[in-house]
Amino acid sequence: MKHQKIGYARVSTADQNLERQLDMLRQQGAEIVFQEKMTGARRDRPELNRMLSHLAPGDTVIVESLSRLGRSTKDLMELVELMEKKEVQLVSLKEQIDTGTPTGRLLFTLMSALAQFERDVIAERTREGLRAARARGRKGGRPRCDQRKLRQALKLYETGQHTVTEIEELTGIKKATLYRYLSKGQSSP
Repeated sequence: MKHQKIGYARVSTADQNLERQLDMLRQQGAEIVFQEKMTGARRDRPELNRMLSHLAPGDTVIVESLSRLGRSTKDLMELVELMEKKEVQLVSLKEQIDTGTPTGRLLFTLMSALAQFERDVIAERTREGLRAARARGRKGGRPRCDQRKLRQALKLYETGQHTVTEIEELTGIKKATLYRYLSKGQSSP
C-alpha cells in the first residue's frame, strides 16, 4: 500500500483565506488536503475527523503550524498519540517538528511540557491571588444580583411581551443571569 502525505489546513473564521496554507502543504507534497474554516478550540471538527479516519500506517500528516491542528496542548498530545497508534507521523512546518524522527518526538514532548508548565504556573498564581484577596477580606466571584429586580425580570420574561434585551434595559439584570435562572427552571430566585 502506498504511503500518503496528507495535509490539514484550518482557519478560524469563514472570511479568512486558506490559500497560503494550501500552497505550503502542496509544496511539501501533500497529495490530499483536508481543509476547514472553524475555530481550533473545538475538538470535534468534521474535516479533522475525516482526515483521522482516512489515515493508514505509514502516512504523514503535514500542517503549516501546530496551532492549525489544535489550540490546547492536551488536544495536540491526544492527536499525536492517536497518530502514533495508527503508525502515522506528524510534520509541522512552522515549528520544524517531524514526529517520525527521535529529535522531532523529543521537541514535541518538550514543547508540550513547557506549555503545560506555563498553564500550571498561571493557575497557581491565580489561586495565590485569590487566597491573598480573601485574606484581605475580599470575596471575589460574581456580584450578587438584586433579587427584587431578578423577580421582576423573570415576570417580564414570562409575559412574553418583551425581548431579553428590553428586559435587561428595564431591570438591569444581565441576559446571562436571566438565562441562567431560566435554564435551571427557576421561576423565582
